[in-house]
Amino acid sequence: MKTESNIEKILASGQLVVTSECGPPRGAVPEKVKEKAEMLRGYVDGINVTDNQTAMVRMSSLAACIIIKQMGLDPILQMVTRDRNRLAMQSDIIGAYAHGINTMLCLSGDHPHFGDHPMAANVYDLDSIQFIQMVKKMRDEGKFQGGEDIDTPPKMFIGAAANPFADPFELRVARLAKKIKAGVDFIQTQCVYNLDKFETWMKGVCDRGLHEKVAILPGITPMKTAGMARYMKNKVPGMDVPDELVKRMAGVPKEKQAEEGIKISIEAIERLKEVEGVRGFHIMAIEWEQKVPEIVEKAGLLPRPQF
Repeated sequence: MKTESNIEKILASGQLVVTSECGPPRGAVPEKVKEKAEMLRGYVDGINVTDNQTAMVRMSSLAACIIIKQMGLDPILQMVTRDRNRLAMQSDIIGAYAHGINTMLCLSGDHPHFGDHPMAANVYDLDSIQFIQMVKKMRDEGKFQGGEDIDTPPKMFIGAAANPFADPFELRVARLAKKIKAGVDFIQTQCVYNLDKFETWMKGVCDRGLHEKVAILPGITPMKTAGMARYMKNKVPGMDVPDELVKRMAGVPKEKQAEEGIKISIEAIERLKEVEGVRGFHIMAIEWEQKVPEIVEKAGLLPRPQF
């Protein structure tokens, strides 16, 4: 399998990959997309564009990806199965590839009752595993899911998400194995704060040899305040924030907490670099994109490879 994906080339060269994220605006404001993406230029190898994240209406991921592609950067198309059936998904994938977008992330998506349209109908025509299988079939066999041939198959480098911390913890590695079997090439994980637990999960991944079949990029999200740390610990499902981290954030003056949050992220990257199977990092500085360059630089992840 050969795609033209920048991420695939970097992984093939044996170097660490760095990706980040850009949430599209809640309006027809291309300038907002350009402004966020520009902050990341030269610091990351791919920019995820979220797809109506938290089930809130935003500019479409595909449209924002096209804007980023036109800037000469490498967008990663996120697509959720919540809002589209398999016809719409396949047509969007071909459309994206027609614009030179060759890397994507296959997700199921947050339930609408979390968002601003709780009355919206769920689609979920496919689950995330079937979604991965469909994209792989389009790429490798040149066939639509219904079996017909595709004129020019979309050569997508396929990503998916994993949460090493969700319950039941002992099934997390098996869940990853299913996604690998379905055909995923790289994994971006939930934000990693509990490094011990993440390392336990990675040991399970390596024991089964799964790290040789997929590139794993732990998620890194800098905390701005002790309040954010407490909120993520107590209110965000599937998030594991250790008490000592909340205490550490609360133990510095308010005006220094953002700085401390950045420091914690850099320390996490330094430690996770040494973990077998870690092939890079997904830095999700939510609405704080301007801090990504500092994190990348201080964590010793520069210069980024050029192909």
